[in-house]
Amino acid sequence: MSNAGDAARSWSRSQSAQFQEELFEMLRIPSLSGDPAFAGDVRRMAEWLANHMAGLGLEKVAVMETAGHPVVYGEWMGAGEDAPTLLVYGHYDVVPAVMEDGWETDPFEPVVKDGKVFARGSTDDKGQLFIHIKALQAWLETAGAAPINVKILLEGEEEVSSPNLAPFIKEHLDLLRADVCVISDSSMTRIEEPAITHSLRGMTYIEVHVEGPREDLHSGFFGGATHNPALALAEIITKLFNEDNSIAVPGFYDDVAPLSDADRAMIAKTDISADEFKQATGVPGVWGVEAFTIKERVSARPTLEINGMWSGYTGPGPKTIIPHSAGAKISCRLVGNQDPERIWECLRDYIESIAPPTVKVSVSLLSTGRPALFPAELPAMRAAVRAYEKGWGHTPVFTRGGGSIPIVADIADMMSIPVVMMGYGLDSDGLHSPNEHYSLEMFARGIETAIVYLEELASL
Repeated sequence: MSNAGDAARSWSRSQSAQFQEELFEMLRIPSLSGDPAFAGDVRRMAEWLANHMAGLGLEKVAVMETAGHPVVYGEWMGAGEDAPTLLVYGHYDVVPAVMEDGWETDPFEPVVKDGKVFARGSTDDKGQLFIHIKALQAWLETAGAAPINVKILLEGEEEVSSPNLAPFIKEHLDLLRADVCVISDSSMTRIEEPAITHSLRGMTYIEVHVEGPREDLHSGFFGGATHNPALALAEIITKLFNEDNSIAVPGFYDDVAPLSDADRAMIAKTDISADEFKQATGVPGVWGVEAFTIKERVSARPTLEINGMWSGYTGPGPKTIIPHSAGAKISCRLVGNQDPERIWECLRDYIESIAPPTVKVSVSLLSTGRPALFPAELPAMRAAVRAYEKGWGHTPVFTRGGGSIPIVADIADMMSIPVVMMGYGLDSDGLHSPNEHYSLEMFARGIETAIVYLEELASL
């Protein structure tokens, strides 16, 4: 680490109180992207970020329109044409939060307890995206320049599956051109074991609708001769799985990239025991295909999950009916080489083939997202390893994320650059849950690590 880098890190430590208060200002803005009633607050958050970046000396700062919520952009290109350019991606929108969900304090009034700030968006993703802005500021305030060029792209629709970001990127490829992208929207198991996520699963999300009689029927008059839509739906769902808990949909596994011995050895470094899994989730027992470890099942293998089911009467007291219809939402997490559109076709064709003739069954596609996998040996990945070692104080592990961030694959494909996912949160931070929180120590360590990463990229 150079003297300039050390100075930037030292200055960031001296500004911790100021940085935290600025973060708290962000957390007070309820930027709920999924609720139209909060559209004004989403825009207010975008404008706050734009004003903040402009105040730090970034150029081309703008709140840029999309078909939905706006994108915020800013850049510092003072390192020159020969220097690498880093694109920082983050999202400033959050999921809903109300006291009735189980929050102990107002989700949009930050409260610090035991070294953690409790507020919606603290770890997902306002706290983590702000780390990169503060790292760049530290370089500009101390050295007057950053060691590389930096572009910052912040969106306001990640929590609603980023419907307008890919078109935005495609339209602004020249503006966004960079050599590598970094995203901090992930986590680690414990603070002593930072994690670089080098793989994310894709997604195919469908809805199944079953219709029976024209309207709800009296179960005494018509039961026994009418195929109950709720039963028909249950019968369809049970046929989606084999006895060994694998997925029974023909063609589902055709394009799954097999795990090599090296892959499995890397995944094993972050595996958890059955007892740890039960303690973390509260389930009575672990489920799945026994040929794969728990960590492999939740990160490196595809899944099919029933996200919701509905039918009939669920109010107080009895109501003896045969319901008119039933429905289910089903999501599939996909891994390397699986095509979300092909999986949709496999699901649709199979469900239609097993649909009983006694009911009407329709299958619709709700959303898709492609998986992403980046080799751990890429130079930008190795630079991230060194940044964690110097800035965080520990050597990171490489891990596969079980979740989906569709824009990762879009950025990699459209811009032809690697995406490095440097997580600065904890698995236990409670993102999307009541009492979401973020460690202020990790916020500070993240800033120092991001400061180092800029210098490590400059040395490539």
